[in-house]
Amino acid sequence: MIEIIRRIESEAQEALARAETGEALQSLRVAFLGKKGKFQDLFKDFGAVPADQRKAIGAELNRVKDWLEQAIATAQARLENKGTDAQFDGTLPGVVPQTGSIHVLQQTIDEITSIYGRMGFEVVEGPEIETEFHNFTALNIPLNHPSRDAFDTFYTTQGHLLRSQTSTVQVRVMQSRKPPLRVVAPGRVYRPDTVDASHSFMFHQIEGLMVDDKVTFSDLKGVLHLFLRELFGSAIKLRFRPHFFPFTEPSVEVDIQWGKGWLEVLGAGSVDPNVFEAVGYDKSRVRGFAFGLGVERIAMLRHGITDIRHFYENDIRFLRQFA
Repeated sequence: MIEIIRRIESEAQEALARAETGEALQSLRVAFLGKKGKFQDLFKDFGAVPADQRKAIGAELNRVKDWLEQAIATAQARLENKGTDAQFDGTLPGVVPQTGSIHVLQQTIDEITSIYGRMGFEVVEGPEIETEFHNFTALNIPLNHPSRDAFDTFYTTQGHLLRSQTSTVQVRVMQSRKPPLRVVAPGRVYRPDTVDASHSFMFHQIEGLMVDDKVTFSDLKGVLHLFLRELFGSAIKLRFRPHFFPFTEPSVEVDIQWGKGWLEVLGAGSVDPNVFEAVGYDKSRVRGFAFGLGVERIAMLRHGITDIRHFYENDIRFLRQFA
């Protein structure tokens, strides 16, 4: 059988020398390496080889087969590159492949969390499918509150809901950890809003929470003042307006001076004692503050974007501006 293998090797060498086109190489491949080729016949006959000769014959058979496969591949590459050296102009500019970049919303999230990170806040995450306890009850939102209505929240048939705020993460963090806490929680939230230039049924928020035994409202004002100066520049002017949120008391909305007027950018307040009680904290021994902001609003302000829908349409002409 060794003689047969070497005869086929010789035949393959002669055929390879005559093959000057891709079609000829393909025909050679089929004739020798195809399902009905000469090497397939040899492998079929290999079963009849005596046991004491199989090692030597098998090694020779594989050697010739591997050689032919490599020889055909080399010849094919030579044919494909034939003549290209003469046509190549090294002075021409290369073809630059398209590369991806971080989405403008993620860039905004990264910048915001980086600022808070320098103030000692840890980034945490939570599930987007939530329970009523985490989304409403533990946040001191009563059963008759409008936000619990099906017109304002996406409910599932299994009795869960798509979180309508990242405040759910502060509940989960306090349930699993003891003070002191200093965290920020970025993520997607969902509300059945009618989509227009300033509203979407899905958008992004960042929730912040700080809990310790001596946290004051002054600490909240200091943290937010530093954050907004880092984000919008040291010359930014801001004001705190009294407001109401079920899960903070007292509560404020924070405005920045924008153009000739004031623009609200985030809400905040001291954590309501009822929230501490819901998560198992001793409300007589801990204090804290929380704040929340919309990522899209910050990105729109900083980049002069007038329509929130641009963020989600995947229009490369829009996204390339922030690459």
